[in-house]
Amino acid sequence: MPVDTSSSIDIIRTVASLTAKDLTRSAGWFHALSDETRLKILERLSEGEQCVCDLTDMLDTAQSRLSFHLNTLKDAGLLTDRREGRWIYYALNPDVIEEIDGFVSSLKTQSRRSKSSKCCE
Repeated sequence: MPVDTSSSIDIIRTVASLTAKDLTRSAGWFHALSDETRLKILERLSEGEQCVCDLTDMLDTAQSRLSFHLNTLKDAGLLTDRREGRWIYYALNPDVIEEIDGFVSSLKTQSRRSKSSKCCE
């Protein structure tokens, strides 16, 4: 019985249509999201903009450690920041969060369309 590979081909075409820049950016997002502390930071920021001093207290962590994680998230484009006096305030970057959602949604849509390959049986 022939295997329907059209759905798998659609997924390959979707991924192949991504440029090297898109893939690098997506990898950066998932690297930034791969740490529990960074996920906690994003969870806190989902409630709204936070001062770095408030995040330090809420997460019960040293400011140097927090700064490392905030920089990783910012470098991936997930956060925006603004300075007010000597304090820096961080917020989620809604445009990038939407892009990540779109990327994951496209994978979900493609995976729902794909059928299991029986070629190895």
